[in-house]
Amino acid sequence: MTDTDFSPIADAAWPESVADMRAGFAGALNVYRVMAHHPDLLRAWAPLREHIVNQTALGPELSEVTILRAGHRLGSSYEWDQHIDRARKRGLTDARIASIAGPCQDMAPRDAMIARAVDELMDSHRLSDASIAAITRDLGKPAVLDLIATVGFYSVLGYALNSFEVPLDDDIAEALRQTPLNPGGR
Repeated sequence: MTDTDFSPIADAAWPESVADMRAGFAGALNVYRVMAHHPDLLRAWAPLREHIVNQTALGPELSEVTILRAGHRLGSSYEWDQHIDRARKRGLTDARIASIAGPCQDMAPRDAMIARAVDELMDSHRLSDASIAAITRDLGKPAVLDLIATVGFYSVLGYALNSFEVPLDDDIAEALRQTPLNPGGR
């Protein structure tokens, strides 16, 4: 019989081969505690995660727009909820965050440009020429590639989160209990 439990790995069972990663991002979030079931993948994941999360040409706000839209499109409540907290910390208002789950015509122009691009990748598996031109003109060529990489990166995470029904991290759940998303403000 095979072990099909992919619950987040507790500190006591953390793999020795990635012990150095437990104190950083990998030990901080349940999604990476799940990925620790495959230590080699977790280790290989780290450099791309650093770029996608901290070095992206999209900048911190549009990176969050990209991630929130991808999480919404994937039906990943974990990703959506996790990134409400991070989007707030990066300066997005609750009204702006809530708009990202809605129709593009209800968003600010740059957010709509990003959301349309995410939708194209999810629906057509490619960016339209119009999206490539708009993002290149507004943000530069690296941002086009970073958007594609971000959607791909968070799609992989969303697939794992949805497949294993990963629970939201306690600190994020508590933050959202204390300050639920208020689409009309903040």
